[in-house]
Amino acid sequence: MKEQYAQIIEAIGEDLNRPGLKDTPLRAAKAMQYLTQGYQQTLDEVVNDALFPSTCSEMVLVKDIELYSLCEHHLLPFIGKAHVAYIPDGKVLGLSKVARIVDMFARRLQIQEQLTVEVAETIQQVTGAAGVGVIIEAKHMCMMMRGVEKQNSVMKTSAMLGSFRSQQATRNEFLSLIR
Repeated sequence: MKEQYAQIIEAIGEDLNRPGLKDTPLRAAKAMQYLTQGYQQTLDEVVNDALFPSTCSEMVLVKDIELYSLCEHHLLPFIGKAHVAYIPDGKVLGLSKVARIVDMFARRLQIQEQLTVEVAETIQQVTGAAGVGVIIEAKHMCMMMRGVEKQNSVMKTSAMLGSFRSQQATRNEFLSLIR
């Protein structure tokens, strides 16, 4: 990957021998590996058996989970937050694991729409919850730095499964809690 970054830097007309660029190809390769580390993770590793029996049947919500991802169309960042809620059905997931699931999928080349669905479906799969709701709000550098250059645009996506889709009261509770 280091060599490919060197080729890109040269292709834009820069001098790789310039002091500020001397180690840039290696740093860029390491940064890309870090930003896409979700490809190296498995769900089993992320969850790490942190699923616990519980009689709780009320909504569990983790809101304002920071996320950083790369748009698969332009390889530019999108940055935002995820709100993840579920209605347990006999099991609860360790709190940090919700954020780790968001990170696992965000640290891949992504589109926000798919990221939202992947998080919701994974929480459903892992917990067997009666319902799952996920809302992601993010600013996209591909909208801000290039193209239409809209600095204040925010994209919001949602995925509602089970009782979050079928029961308006559950959906409304979720929406009111993240406001």
